[in-house]
Amino acid sequence: MGQATKQVQMMGTIITLEIEADAPAPILTELVKRLKIYEHRFSANDDSSELMAISRSAGIEPVVVNEELYKLIEFGLHYSLVPQSRLNIAIGPLVQTWRIGFKDAKLPTPEEIVAALALTNPLDIVLDGFTHSVFLKKAGMAIDLGSLAKGYIADMLMAYLKEINVKSAMINLGGNVLTMGPMPTRDDHFWRIGIQDPAKPRGNYKKVVRVRDQSVVTSGIYERKLVVNGKKYHHILDARTGYPVQTDLASLTIIADKSLDCELWTTRLFGQPSEISIATINQVPNVEAIVIDQAGKVFISAGLE
Repeated sequence: MGQATKQVQMMGTIITLEIEADAPAPILTELVKRLKIYEHRFSANDDSSELMAISRSAGIEPVVVNEELYKLIEFGLHYSLVPQSRLNIAIGPLVQTWRIGFKDAKLPTPEEIVAALALTNPLDIVLDGFTHSVFLKKAGMAIDLGSLAKGYIADMLMAYLKEINVKSAMINLGGNVLTMGPMPTRDDHFWRIGIQDPAKPRGNYKKVVRVRDQSVVTSGIYERKLVVNGKKYHHILDARTGYPVQTDLASLTIIADKSLDCELWTTRLFGQPSEISIATINQVPNVEAIVIDQAGKVFISAGLE
């Protein structure tokens, strides 16, 4: 039984893959191969991706897509239509108008924001479950799965590792962490995942959580930002206003069995007041949360306390 770790730069981040198996090297190679396929399938920033083919046909015709892509769009659309949800997979035109996190980021004009918002109604996404086709009713619409894709990909990679009986593994897709089995180098076999202190440089942790067979995902306003005339604009946009979410949160961490569930809850809750986020998670079975507000105060869900 051998342990091996591999790091690759993909999906705009550093990805770390760590496994314990009889022959880890070829498994890591296969994981990277799958990551490249998934990156091409789900990217909203690559004009040649399978996802972008839907946008190119917006207002023209439906596009038949890969089953995995269809399932994630279907999942995202369902939760985009839940009342009070902050998730909106039709937010693509707004994200591309701001471009926060990219070299060409800019502060849009009010007119540009109004124009983008007119193209972000999830009710204008039409799905056909028989043909696995997706149709965007208006030209200029674009689906953005950035708030869900990493979780979905992590879960698919881990499902593959379970199929081939890998003993233990950790997948870190740039802050989206999923663990399986015992951590080999710890006596208690729990993985330690650090929760970044939003007020300090990367690598300074406010909390450390112990997990096994669980995912930890953090969403925060402290890394990707745009500064114009001394004013900071973070990358988490509000599809209702067209501007970055107004919130007392600095970061929201969700812990759950599935990485996609973590992604879903960070997106659905980000922007809600800290107390409401924790109170909501306290009603959800098998899901926990850690909230850090902009004053540095930490709120923890009941199951973690």
